[in-house]
Amino acid sequence: MDEVLLVTGGSRGIGAATALLAARKGYAVAVNYTRNGQAADAVVRAIRSAGGRAEALRADVADESQVLEMFAQVDSKLGRLTALVNNAGIVDRAARVDEMGVERLKRMFDVNVIGSFLCAREAVRRMSTRHGGSGGAIVNVSSAAARLGAPGQYVDYAAAKGAIDSFTIGLAKEVAAEGIRVNAVRPGLIETEIHASGGLPDRVKELQHLVPMQRGGSAEEVAQAIVWLLSADASYTTMSLVDVSGGR
Repeated sequence: MDEVLLVTGGSRGIGAATALLAARKGYAVAVNYTRNGQAADAVVRAIRSAGGRAEALRADVADESQVLEMFAQVDSKLGRLTALVNNAGIVDRAARVDEMGVERLKRMFDVNVIGSFLCAREAVRRMSTRHGGSGGAIVNVSSAAARLGAPGQYVDYAAAKGAIDSFTIGLAKEVAAEGIRVNAVRPGLIETEIHASGGLPDRVKELQHLVPMQRGGSAEEVAQAIVWLLSADASYTTMSLVDVSGGR
């Protein structure tokens, strides 16, 4: 049976690196995106040119109707899902908590938390032996910010990722006897475009002195951990929060 993976936020950064690596390992990959269709199409082309199977699927993970349609597309185009990477996430402009408006907070939790819940729900409905599935694996992309707090910059993002840690632990216990493993990776300072979207394009360079390894990480280094957690090599690993943070 083919392994079928959905990577949310798969068009750039950690998501794209994960999609490309998983495809090299033999997964058929659904590359989800919200706005940047050209980037998602480029990932799909790279996978197909190497002989793999891939589809680009547009959906805002915070919108339940779009999530349901996305999973229906995975079913019809690639087959029954066996793996999910909840990677889609946002940051906002660096700000203190006393400067944050409610719309910012709602969007932060809608995408980073509720979106992960919705995608995991649909994945469990397809993977769980309770629902006639044959098992599978879920990896949630959290952040080292969940334990560092991101003061003065992204406390809302850190809090959302703290929720993802708790979600990972609870869901892992809930579905462990149904053939599904659930883990999380917590990247530290990683060279991706997400920092620019938060108005801090040089954030990694400015903060890398705080990392014991004295450098930022790459999206590919995080992808290696994610794909290992998805694989049979991690067959007895569930409920784990794996830091990929250079010791920070």
